[in-house]
Parts: sequence; C-alpha cells; structure tokens
Amino acid sequence: MSCPTISVVIPVYNEEAGLPALFARLYPALDTLREQGETYEIIFVNDGSRDRSVALLREQFARRPDVTRAILLAANAGQHMAIMAGFEHARGEIIVTLDADLQNPPEEIGKLVAKMREGHDYVGSIRKKRQDSLFRTCASKAMNRLREKITRIQITDQGNMLRAYSRGVVDAINSCQEVATFIPALAYTFARHPAEVVVEHEERAAGESKYSLYSLIRLNFDLMTGFSLVPLQWFSMLGMLVALGSGTLFVLLIVRRLIVGPEAEGLFTLFALMFFLIGLALFGIGLLGEYIGRIYQQVRHRPRYLIEAVLERKE
Repeated sequence: MSCPTISVVIPVYNEEAGLPALFARLYPALDTLREQGETYEIIFVNDGSRDRSVALLREQFARRPDVTRAILLAANAGQHMAIMAGFEHARGEIIVTLDADLQNPPEEIGKLVAKMREGHDYVGSIRKKRQDSLFRTCASKAMNRLREKITRIQITDQGNMLRAYSRGVVDAINSCQEVATFIPALAYTFARHPAEVVVEHEERAAGESKYSLYSLIRLNFDLMTGFSLVPLQWFSMLGMLVALGSGTLFVLLIVRRLIVGPEAEGLFTLFALMFFLIGLALFGIGLLGEYIGRIYQQVRHRPRYLIEAVLERKE
C-alpha cells in the first residue's frame, strides 16, 4: 500500500449497530475525494469492543483491502489512546479523525481537507446544530469557556473529534509519551497555523454515547490538569487569602473577647466556618493528588495500549 494523501483514523468501541451505516457513507465520501486527485486510507482502531465490531471490521477489510486497515487493541485503552495507535500507523500527509457514530457526517471530511490545502496545519470543527440534549450542550459550552480561561487553548468545540492534522503535527504528537492526554489540545500546542470550520451534526445512527456524565467530567478535569498549572496556582492564592482572612478573624475574636467578654452565641458560626475550611483543605488535597497521580502514571512507563493484531494488505 503506497502512502496516501489522506489517512482517516476512526476509533471503534462497541459500534456493531452503527458500523454498516458508517461503511455505506464513509467510502463513497472518500471515493469522491479520490476523483478530485486525493488518495486515502481508512484506519479503524478497535478499542477492546465486546460486541461484533471486530467481525464487521474483518469483513470490511476483506471487501476493501486496498484502502482499509484495522488495528485491534488487546483491551480498552480509551478513545484518545486508540487515536494515538491510529496516528502511529497513519501514512497520510493529512490525518483526519472521525467518530464511528455518524454524528459527524463523513461527507464533511472534504471541507476539512480543503481548509488544510489552504496552508493550515490543524483544522478543528464546530458543530452547526448540535443534536445532543440541552443539558449536555450547555455543560459542554460552560466547560469550553472554563478550559479556555485555564489552559489558554482556544478550541471552540472541544468535544467534536472531526479534525484534520498535518503530518508534522501528528509526528510531534507521536513523539510525546504522555500516558493521559487530550489530542485536540495537544495538537493546538504544536500547530502554527490552526483554523476551524463549521460542520453539520446529526443524531447518532445507532447505539448510545460511550461517555457518561462522570466520564465527561473526568475528561475535562484531565484536560485542565494536563495542560496547565493554573488550578494549583489559583488554589495557592485562595489558600493565602483564606489564611489572611482566618488570621484577621482570629485577631477580631481576641479583641472582642477582651472588650465584651466570652460568649457562646457565635459557636455555630465558628463550626460552619470550620467545616468550610476543612472542605476547602480536602479539595486542595484532591487537586494536588490529581497532579501527583499524573506523575505516578507517567513514571511507571507502562505501555499506553497493546496491539493484538493489525489487518492490512501486505505489499
């Protein structure tokens, strides 16, 4: 298989119900680009699926071995690690990531490729009309704003994985050995000419989202602690302010006791203040633990994922 101009990397996790529809739309969309002079490969990365996703990928590889490759991970490593596995095997000069759920139409890939051809090295996408619940949409926008303030990484729609990367940006990402990372943010730090385009957004073709509310919170927390020390710095400043306030309150209570005398009316207020400070301290310990945990994961040097097999046509 010669080196194509476009590599499309698609992580797959329990997508048995939606893969046939994905195949039916993805290949014609890319064949259209081939008519315009592009060549392509599609890299499916099975992220430890427990359904028939692997069987469907094998069947599709048998049908289109000329442009299809499949990486089968030995166990679930997570969406971003699955994409990293795809990046390390991608051969194209432009690498596009796409989710398997068809919420991002494969027909929009051409729009990102055209933008890359204008000279950009990283093209993100913004969902035109999100087909998610109101809660999820609002929560995502709030986290986008918070993340931008903390990390200074300007990604309008961080949850949308339809993105295009230059060969240079992907090579830089591959050189990183981070155990936990967020690929769009990492790419933004390496890109010199980033851009964004507006794309359509559809309802899931089948199945349900693999990200629970906890998973989304966890992902955003990883993003903020993985790309910035601002949370620690904010908490350090908050700690200094609380210490100053506590010292001032202590002096006022001593002066009041000397002037007015002892009294018990403020006992519950002091208890409430004490519990607040204890909660604040526990939060600070947890925040510090997040950073220490990342260091612990990194220094163990365990493999980020294990590849069970690679399906590709031998030259």
